[in-house]
Amino acid sequence: MENSSTMRILPELLAGDIGGQVILILGQVKVWLVVPFLRIFMYINLAMSLMLFIEKVHMALVVAINKLFGKKPEQRYKWEPFEKDDDVELGSSVYPMVLVQVPMFNERDVYELSIGAACRLSWPSDRIVIQVLDDSTDPTIKGMVQLECQSWASKGINIHYQVRDNRKGYKAGALKEGLKHHYAKECEYVVIFDADFQPEPDFLTQTIPFLHHNPELGLVQARWKFVNANDCLMTRMQEMSLNYHFKVEQESGSITYAFFGFNGTAGVWRMAALDEAGGWKDRTTVEDMDLAVRASLKGCKFLYIDSLMVKNELPSVFKAYRYQQHRWSCGPANLFRKMFFEILTNKKVTWWKKLYVLYSFFFVRKVVAHIVTFTLYCVVIPATVLIPEVVVPRWGTIYIPTIITLLNAVATPRSFYLVVFWIVYENVMSLHRTKATFIGLFETQRVNEWVVTEKHGDASKVKSSTQQSQSRFIISERFFMLELCVGIVLFGCACYDLAYGKYYYYIYIYLQAIAFITMGCGYIGTQVSDT
Repeated sequence: MENSSTMRILPELLAGDIGGQVILILGQVKVWLVVPFLRIFMYINLAMSLMLFIEKVHMALVVAINKLFGKKPEQRYKWEPFEKDDDVELGSSVYPMVLVQVPMFNERDVYELSIGAACRLSWPSDRIVIQVLDDSTDPTIKGMVQLECQSWASKGINIHYQVRDNRKGYKAGALKEGLKHHYAKECEYVVIFDADFQPEPDFLTQTIPFLHHNPELGLVQARWKFVNANDCLMTRMQEMSLNYHFKVEQESGSITYAFFGFNGTAGVWRMAALDEAGGWKDRTTVEDMDLAVRASLKGCKFLYIDSLMVKNELPSVFKAYRYQQHRWSCGPANLFRKMFFEILTNKKVTWWKKLYVLYSFFFVRKVVAHIVTFTLYCVVIPATVLIPEVVVPRWGTIYIPTIITLLNAVATPRSFYLVVFWIVYENVMSLHRTKATFIGLFETQRVNEWVVTEKHGDASKVKSSTQQSQSRFIISERFFMLELCVGIVLFGCACYDLAYGKYYYYIYIYLQAIAFITMGCGYIGTQVSDT
């Protein structure tokens, strides 16, 4: 009986010893590996946060000083309106030939708006050519676009409907192919409007004189104005981010170095500058930025006009927005990888400009900004809740983030009260931007993925509630597992901090977890049926 009792107790003791050993080993791993790694990772993120902070403060100061003491674009560069010559023989020949390109792909809801706006531009009819580059794969939409072009042609508009046999190079391929036509080669300037853009009639009279009177200018870029910013909370958040991009990033680049990334639309190029830069290339998904960098390396200067706005549409469907942000984040990172040494070894621009392009434009804004937003606020801070041995300094969790947020928010004063929503929303999107940035840097799968952003025009306002409710039951369309998983992890960290923490991180982490889960469940943006 005694031996039997001993045999029963022995496994329990051994089990207890093994459990104690495992706990001891895990404790040692935490002390010698996890804590040092997290501390180093925290310092790296704080360094990136400081870099981003300095960059944003510098840009804000440049714009503020220019607003107070600087000159307007027409004071910095020569600008004189064109005047039709009284000589009958000369007529409108004083106006340069302008090509207007309108690329589109299955744009059922907006093709009439974009074509109509392009055809209504104020410019002598014999000095302008409208070129609709239709890569549509839907025969019905193709037919509608062609009929719209024929309708405008019957009114005396010089409009050409162009199609290709394939979609090689996507938008860049279509634009490149469009420039091969004989009438395009006769034009001195080329204007590009994406399918949802609606320029005002005076767009050309406001922009072309800058290029005509200043040979050093290769590009004039207008600002975007969003017609559907009030559709939902998601479009309001996008408006805040993009207004900052235009009012601060584009403006500061134009003022200090006469360089910024071309936005791919609502801009006018000098045809000679475009050709000298090597034309359109499809090596990345940001063909517009690629062209801008190459043209800048050839010595071209760019001008951004903040007062000139072109109406366009923001993506209001979350899935479409995710695809757009993947392209906008992956493309610049991949272009940075491809052009690093080309920029570094360039002989035509100064070292200061090369440093600006490589460090400020690419590294800080296109790489660091995406990565640190996710890793610091959604990884490091929640991780320190579980590992309290690592303490993030207050300036890294409160002061710098607050200043950066305020600098972004002032670009859209009407949405200032939404700043808390904007913070957590941008942090959720930083997950996809970070992933896309690494895909671009290392050229992994999806590096050249191009999904055309859906545009709905006024269609999103007339869809029935029945169609909306039906779309919600499609699980693959409705739920986003990546956001849900991150949200659940963050929720757990918040609960742990509420129970055991002392820095009140749970207030922020709960908000961030709710944002991830809400967006992961598809409760963001609008639901527009395909029918």
